[in-house]
Amino acid sequence: MSDIAQPRADKRDGFALFTDRSVVAMRVNGELKDLAATVADDDVVEPVTIDSPDGLAILRHSTAHVLAQAVQRIRPQSNLGIGPPITDGFYYDFGVEEPFTPEDLKAISKEMQRIIREGQRFTRRVVSEDEARAEMAGEPFKLELIDLAGGPGSGADAAEGASAEIGAGELTIYDNVTKDGEVAWKDLCRGPHVPSTRMVGNGWDLTRVAAAYWRGSEKNPQLQRIYGTAWPTKDELRAYQERLAEAERRDHRKLGVVMDLFSFPDEIGSGLAVFHPKGGIIRYEIEENLRRHLLRNGYEVVNSPHITKKDLFMTSGHLQTYADGMFPPMHLDEARDEEGNVTRQGQDYYLKPMNCPFHNLIFRSRGRSYRELPLRMAEFGTVYRYEKSGTLSGLTRVRGLTQDDAHIYVTQDQVREELATNLNLVLTLLRDYGLNDFYLELSTNEEGNDKFLGDPEQWTTAIDTLREVALESGLELVADPGGAAFYGPKISVQARDAIGRTWQMSTIQLDFNQPERFELEYTGPDGQKHRPVMIHRALLGSVERFFAILLEHYAGDFPLWLAPVQVMGVPVADQYAEYLDGVIAQLRDAGVRADVDHSDDRMQKKIRNHTTAKVPVILIAGEQDRAAGTVSFRFRDGSQENGVPIADAVSRIRSAIAAHARVMTSEDLA
Repeated sequence: MSDIAQPRADKRDGFALFTDRSVVAMRVNGELKDLAATVADDDVVEPVTIDSPDGLAILRHSTAHVLAQAVQRIRPQSNLGIGPPITDGFYYDFGVEEPFTPEDLKAISKEMQRIIREGQRFTRRVVSEDEARAEMAGEPFKLELIDLAGGPGSGADAAEGASAEIGAGELTIYDNVTKDGEVAWKDLCRGPHVPSTRMVGNGWDLTRVAAAYWRGSEKNPQLQRIYGTAWPTKDELRAYQERLAEAERRDHRKLGVVMDLFSFPDEIGSGLAVFHPKGGIIRYEIEENLRRHLLRNGYEVVNSPHITKKDLFMTSGHLQTYADGMFPPMHLDEARDEEGNVTRQGQDYYLKPMNCPFHNLIFRSRGRSYRELPLRMAEFGTVYRYEKSGTLSGLTRVRGLTQDDAHIYVTQDQVREELATNLNLVLTLLRDYGLNDFYLELSTNEEGNDKFLGDPEQWTTAIDTLREVALESGLELVADPGGAAFYGPKISVQARDAIGRTWQMSTIQLDFNQPERFELEYTGPDGQKHRPVMIHRALLGSVERFFAILLEHYAGDFPLWLAPVQVMGVPVADQYAEYLDGVIAQLRDAGVRADVDHSDDRMQKKIRNHTTAKVPVILIAGEQDRAAGTVSFRFRDGSQENGVPIADAVSRIRSAIAAHARVMTSEDLA
């Protein structure tokens, strides 16, 4: 069957056009529609299979509807929130008097199985606002969405997942219709859906329950969110569950405790981490390696304070566009006389959420010549963002984070070359940390969205330039409409880790807006003043998040250069400890992080302890080694290499560190 079907006059819906059971919906002139939709003779119609990205999203959204119907069968008084598809699954929010329990999930799952077996048809209806309100009269959250859909804008951005309900230009309700033609259940929804609940099959599971505020605001009621996953087959579900289990084993929050790397003390506050000595040395190595790359590539190191007066973020535009992500202001410097009268007005100070305004002030601190450009300012700048408590997640989502931030000021003619240079630097650096599987994402603005500041023509020029540079890299380029920052479009490097998960890593953003707002200028070769173009660049993103990604990517088995303890000496018996001390001293003199275990534990327990702690190389010495001036290597896979001369051992370890090698077996240290 051709991928694109041109309907004949006697074939007016998707069921007639596509008889393959793997087709669950269709794209008509680029728009996703149910198979039951009718099409015109001149429409271009494409099948959407269940295993395609669109097909998986439709399957998961349909499964969310089955979940919601099952919940309302068991708890009829439950109010419906939003139930969108998400990466690898779906969720649905419910207003309930009592939280869901594990036993509730089991009962809901059984009810879902019944609904699936009933083979209810998903049937779409277009309704007016008044009709929608009448039919959803008992659903307060749906009524709120209907009101938003009828107001300014589409309402699709009213909350995360709201676009699954409203925003298509018309309101629609989906009925679940039984084989007898009765409406068993209905929901406000944009669709599309699979034709029948039977197509949901058995490749799904409910995974967990969480609390979630309605429309993401702590001012609104707290709902119960049930998460689930759905796949075309049971085998694909099992494969996904195995990936989840592996991800659980690699969870950086657990490894951080086991390996004694970092913690989040309650006394400090949510989303604020402290790094312990072992975690601190890993972080130091990450930052120092990056600094070496920066200095080799012509960057100048700057530094800025953690707080600033309000006016700076008014000038930059952050207070107008990013205030919800900033901590509340501190009102300082106010003075009063003995009677309590204000003699000097105070000022609002903010913890900085971004470093860029400070770098603009450095650029503006004196006159600049075109001969100084590109001017590359880099800073490991700690910033503070008021993330909602429900979104915090270990080191990957925190409130205090250190960015390896840089802002590059260039002439218009230098933009393209500087973008390409920085993209190459990003890829080189990530490969240095053992990440090699990439694709690029181009985040752009949305027409008519007043969030995005600046001249539309400048946006178009910037987007076109970024796209050209991205395509020239030879990497896959994926569009991200509406994902740009308020001041300009960006390229982000997406990296896949050891178990295939995708992480957004580095970002390169063009900004024509802030140089205007800060009135940045340089003197050109013509003697006239010109406005520079600004490039925002973060190679690793935040150090905390990158730390977490590396920890999970390597499952704690860091390359030798990053391992907090690179070598641990274990004597066969106490009388060989002094000999090992001498060997370890040589390694320390060579800059290796090495130690000897002088504890009272037996040798086998010492080896087991340090293997569990993921020490890459264990040096063992007994009588033969002492007599011959050798040591024995013990590796993370349990293998051993005996009788290695001390000088050779030191040389091989140093070479592996310099090469950023990951040492798991004897072959890795050959």
